[in-house]
Amino acid sequence: MNAGDLPPVLARPATGVPVTVRPMLGSDETAWEQYVAAHPDATFFHRPGWRRLLHDEMRHRTHYLVAERQGRLVGVLPLAEVRSRLFGHALTSIPFAVYGGALGDDAAVVAVLDRHAVDLARDLGVQHLELRNRTPAHPDWPRQELYVSFRRTIAPEPEANLQAIPRKQRAMVRKAMGRQLRSEIDQTVDRFFTLYADNQHRHGTPPLSKRWFAALRSEFGDASEVLTVLSPDGRPVSSVLSFYFRDEVLPYYAGDVPAARDFAANDFKYWELMRRACERGLRTFDYGRSKRGTGSFDFKKNWGFEPTTLSYEYVLFKRGTIPQNNPANPKYRAFIGLWRHLPRTVVNAVGPAIVRHLG
Repeated sequence: MNAGDLPPVLARPATGVPVTVRPMLGSDETAWEQYVAAHPDATFFHRPGWRRLLHDEMRHRTHYLVAERQGRLVGVLPLAEVRSRLFGHALTSIPFAVYGGALGDDAAVVAVLDRHAVDLARDLGVQHLELRNRTPAHPDWPRQELYVSFRRTIAPEPEANLQAIPRKQRAMVRKAMGRQLRSEIDQTVDRFFTLYADNQHRHGTPPLSKRWFAALRSEFGDASEVLTVLSPDGRPVSSVLSFYFRDEVLPYYAGDVPAARDFAANDFKYWELMRRACERGLRTFDYGRSKRGTGSFDFKKNWGFEPTTLSYEYVLFKRGTIPQNNPANPKYRAFIGLWRHLPRTVVNAVGPAIVRHLG
């Protein structure tokens, strides 16, 4: 059953004014975008453009929900259905995103949206519902706290941001700044994708397609950006695709070559991104999601960012435990080892068909 086939759900909160939940229509997009832009708890991943990307590029059914009071939009909940023989059948807010979950004018609206999501998940016959909340919303739901986010305020002056980096890591940044590296803003994803695919291959992880990144740039325009670091002789050695939302910058996808370590190019890359964000007047640097116990987690801690646990909350319908579809799961070790030894042409061709089901 499609979200469009479901009847509206009514609820009467304490105000006495009923809340109606219905599927998002194409005509709702502007109002949805405006609502997200104004809501204090909204994230870049709540933007409606993700609906097109998930449907058109990943071929997943989307179930975006709108909550209204007396015809006025008072809440939104983006959802997508991922069906895979390998990884199961899920309804998630939202795949390929760090953050998700319902936004509402008040707790009553959020509760109605979440209840509708549970009913929709049951009707769709999924194995589980997953809401990627930044903070706990349902104490009685199973919760995974494997992931953390790293966010910090950007100071108004570049030197103040440099001084805020712990001494040892600051020395690495200064060393990188003295190695004649330079950063450029790319108009295409070509150089980024080469570096990203190389990095994914070394880690034994299937890559997303080049088309996915081109679609991101096309969909979000100036709210997305590719920064590439060049070695002294002009070779691309490290790159990052970032998102911009309100006064935040979110470095989201990244890649490099092994030589990047010799140049401290990754340190330079993130410093350049922070410096440029500072000069643009942005206020928050969101270093993205990492798993505890990983090199990425340690790297961000070394920059002086403190981790905040993300609350990924679940309703389990046809499974007894929370899914662990990530490289830390021991059952994927053999696959990771094999993947590292496959030819690059093979992994770039086959990988996107696998990773689209991971989300």
